[in-house]
Amino acid sequence: MTAFLKKEWMELVRTGRLWILLLLFILFGIMNPAAAKLTPWMTEIMAEQLAESGLVVNAVTVDAMTSWTQFYKNIPMALIVFVLLNSGIFTAEYQKGTLIPVVTKGLSRRRILAAKASLLLGTWTALYFLCYGITYGYNAYFWDNGIAEYPLLGALYWWLFGVWVLSWVLLFSTIAAGSTQVLFGTGAVSLAAYMLGLFPKAGTYLPVKLMDGMNLLYGNTTPGDYSVSVGTACGTAVVCMFLAVLCFDRKQL
Repeated sequence: MTAFLKKEWMELVRTGRLWILLLLFILFGIMNPAAAKLTPWMTEIMAEQLAESGLVVNAVTVDAMTSWTQFYKNIPMALIVFVLLNSGIFTAEYQKGTLIPVVTKGLSRRRILAAKASLLLGTWTALYFLCYGITYGYNAYFWDNGIAEYPLLGALYWWLFGVWVLSWVLLFSTIAAGSTQVLFGTGAVSLAAYMLGLFPKAGTYLPVKLMDGMNLLYGNTTPGDYSVSVGTACGTAVVCMFLAVLCFDRKQL
């Protein structure tokens, strides 16, 4: 399993996926405070241009909350790119037949699954908190993170939502024959959960509530309001992994 995990890591690096994702998450981490810092300047330019038309634009005051708002707007795009680049984590192996010699030489399928899942979730965790750490550091330098309630807890909830999405990626990867099917299945589940989450009563029970970090930072909600969603996300992720093990054990390579 250690050798297979090393092989997965080398593939992640050599294919360039790691560098693309690393650059993307670092860029988003810098863009969040940068966009907030530049907002007054851009507003001032717009005000001068609109003044000629008789429109008045009031001055905009920015703080750490403005930057955190950008963080929660940008991180969904980062997750989408992450899923796109890793949707073929299993299907590429099926198409090339590279898992057959590994299995025939004695490596169990469950260890293959464990290695791939560990690398996938580990990479997501490292990149996500790198992005969060950059944003947090710049916010502390330019403004004051003290005005935000539970900034770390809000980030942990969103990270867990990402784990929930990736658990579906792993499950569909053990069933589907191509990355397109993996993306379609994961996207369909995520979209269905999002649409159901628009109903207030249903949204309380769904993992999509974990994306609502800004209300937690503003103090409009409390950590206890997310407890059911946390339980649903964790329970679903465990079930997905259990089903992934069963499906991969029966998968024809």
